[in-house]
Amino acid sequence: MPVHPPTVGQLREVAESLGLVLSEEDVASFRGLILPLLASYTEVEGMAGAAPLAPKYPRGSGFRPDPSDNPYNAWYWRCEIPGAAGGPLAGKRVAIKDSVCVAGVPMMNGSATLEGYVPEVDATIVTRTLDAGATIVGKAVCEDLCFSGGSHTSRTGPVRNPWDRSRTAGGSSSGSAALVAAGQADLALGGDQGGSIRIPSAFCGTVGHKPTHGLVPYTGAFPIENTLDHLGPITATVRDAALTLGVLAGPDGLDPRQRATSPPLDFSSALEAGAGGLRIGVLAEGFGIPGLSQPAVDETVRAAIDTLAGAGAAVSEVSVPWHRDAMHVWTVIATDGVVTQMVDGNGFGMNWPGRYDPDLIAHYARGRREHADELPETVCAPNQLRAKILHL
Repeated sequence: MPVHPPTVGQLREVAESLGLVLSEEDVASFRGLILPLLASYTEVEGMAGAAPLAPKYPRGSGFRPDPSDNPYNAWYWRCEIPGAAGGPLAGKRVAIKDSVCVAGVPMMNGSATLEGYVPEVDATIVTRTLDAGATIVGKAVCEDLCFSGGSHTSRTGPVRNPWDRSRTAGGSSSGSAALVAAGQADLALGGDQGGSIRIPSAFCGTVGHKPTHGLVPYTGAFPIENTLDHLGPITATVRDAALTLGVLAGPDGLDPRQRATSPPLDFSSALEAGAGGLRIGVLAEGFGIPGLSQPAVDETVRAAIDTLAGAGAAVSEVSVPWHRDAMHVWTVIATDGVVTQMVDGNGFGMNWPGRYDPDLIAHYARGRREHADELPETVCAPNQLRAKILHL
């Protein structure tokens, strides 16, 4: 639809809001300058309705599985998208967390607000997985907008732990971990903004890897907050995790979280090196938390640490006092990020480098308020806290 030119009255309102005093001639002059520019807006508006490019690998739309074929309620959608004829993931069946776009396949992100949405493009990690020879066999259920460490908030119902259906599978990549643990997928792609790969992997007995920030491009995945967003593999073995990470990692030229230069991507070669030379920090504040820690879990983790030390790793205890307040810090950063990215930015509000500036974000937030001069000082605290976190 065409973009309608501003009226003289609207231009006067804009001028007054900016503190400009314009004569009738000034207003007419500005309107004359604006009108030709709006032709470009009309052209771009028309481009939005153009047919999208066909995805690289043909596929059908798939189907919603019958409950009888979905015993853990871990599949949101089933499909079959064969990738390249060969590659490091040839023969692997892959489940994609339903917060990641797969062109032509419905995506719900666990929430009723997205039900019925069908992406038109593949996320970068989806294309890379298919380029590596894998076959995508479906979308895995995730928690509602990925905001839960449990497996009970998805609009499609709770995901069951394959080892005991009465227990949680963990979240928010609940379906991804459950499907790999149950053998219904050889590996899965998950997302992690606060444990969402690691928690379900711990609960289901899979290998979940949250990569270094920016190592894997986040392009084409539903965000929470750009300093928290990560995508990574969930697999049955460490070897498959290293193999998959090598496929997923590296810049795509689209995600500003990423460094311009690519790090070494041959992670599998380190598997034969053993634990000798590795330095492992054991977080003192991670154990014995009153009301939260379970003694049996603490003992199991310490036993695993002893195993690594016995294999030659150098183990030492480290202290990060803020760890005990980590949930409060995360809540502030995530909530602030959700407002900026999901609400104000329609899911893309911070997806360019300039929006990393906390001062700019705070200025933007204040400008959106009708009575900025009445804004209490405390409203800026989340952005100040984020600034502190980013510059640690």
